[in-house]
Amino acid sequence: MDEKAILLKYLRSRRGELLAKLDGLDEYDVRRPMTPTGTNLLGLVKHVASVELEYFGEVFGRPSGKDLPWLADDAEADADLWVPEEETREEIIELHLFSAEHSDATIEALPLDAPGEVPWWSEERRRGTLHQILVHMCVETAQHLGHADILRELIDGSAGKGPGDLNLSQRSTEEWAAHRARIEAAARLAVV
Repeated sequence: MDEKAILLKYLRSRRGELLAKLDGLDEYDVRRPMTPTGTNLLGLVKHVASVELEYFGEVFGRPSGKDLPWLADDAEADADLWVPEEETREEIIELHLFSAEHSDATIEALPLDAPGEVPWWSEERRRGTLHQILVHMCVETAQHLGHADILRELIDGSAGKGPGDLNLSQRSTEEWAAHRARIEAAARLAVV
């Protein structure tokens, strides 16, 4: 597997894991703000899909034709990070799938050294390559997947990729509670 195929595989995996964070939740839980800054699951999916369309579309002269009013110059700040009631979960999922398809087509069509220009980056660093943008989007998607992991755990206790995730210790509910209590006690003792 060549470098581009490896990066694309990682990006596809993170996209799928991010989308899966919505599974089994009702409309309120996917939309509700879980942090003081309003971070929410459906908004994260909307944001990642939107910026991916920009990075693998506009940056390489391959516009998607998809209208994203929340990214317009006159849009409300952070409009891409939440979902108003008139936008449906299905529309955001469709956007996510469309974005992935459009981005994959760009990635597959261009060599890693294909030049691109990111107009919203500073003048001295706005020129880059497909390789750089692909790494950037792998990192950005993984970062927001991490946010989504924490939000989902706060909503219903689900962690990681679910039961059997080899990246998580296998503990019972009681064992997790004891583990958390031990960490809490250590934190309190550290401030004495």
